[in-house]
Amino acid sequence: MLNYGNRGNATITELIQSLDYFTIFFLFTFLCQNRQEEVWEVAAELVGLGLGILALDTPGISSSYSTMTLTWLGVQLLHLWLRYLSLSVLRFNTINLKRARILVNLHVLHRKVPGINDCNKMEDILVWERFIKPIIIFGVSLEEMITGKRCGFMLRMLLKLYAEEKYFLVLNQHPTEFEVFVSFKEGATGVSVLRSVWQSYWLHQNWSKSDVAFHQLKQSLVELNARFDDFLLQLEASGWDTSQIILKVPKGISVQEHYTL
Repeated sequence: MLNYGNRGNATITELIQSLDYFTIFFLFTFLCQNRQEEVWEVAAELVGLGLGILALDTPGISSSYSTMTLTWLGVQLLHLWLRYLSLSVLRFNTINLKRARILVNLHVLHRKVPGINDCNKMEDILVWERFIKPIIIFGVSLEEMITGKRCGFMLRMLLKLYAEEKYFLVLNQHPTEFEVFVSFKEGATGVSVLRSVWQSYWLHQNWSKSDVAFHQLKQSLVELNARFDDFLLQLEASGWDTSQIILKVPKGISVQEHYTL
């Protein structure tokens, strides 16, 4: 292995000659893993490896573990910052969950969808999905969605209400937050996920604690069926690729449609 303790007078040639078989194997594996990447990306990574070797050859760095650690940390932070800058200027015409939330929210509020550039600018890549409002929990089992003494009655009502949809959606009300549970049926697709997001945002904007929850769910489905086609048409007119809706259906739980009303 490399000896980092006495490297004050080592040259780059000596450093390369001191590489053991494990290090050579690591470099070979790295190059093989990147054989299909863009030429400029592989070149940049090779430059980074070269700078790392130069850093190890520098007496002030290689002789001090604390300096080496701080140097490594600084390089990693610089890499993350440059990575963030590169991602922030990219413009995608596909629809992931964050962009779907932005598009749905504006359509529910203003009956319009933003263009590709505007939506990508609104997307915050640093925010975790869990912290975006309203909270939507996908892949919840029916047992978690329906509780209480009237669970059999509620199940029949939900089966009837969502007979034409590939999912079930209910609200889990807390004193301080609005939360939606979604359970998917077999055969659900990305469009099914998008429909559930649209319904969730309509409920979030129009929810009233004084009204009966079931009636509001029913009204939200009426609005969904009346306005979702217009939503899709506006997406296509704005240049969004509606054939690339990157909204995955959870694989863990799916409801089989073998219930009887």
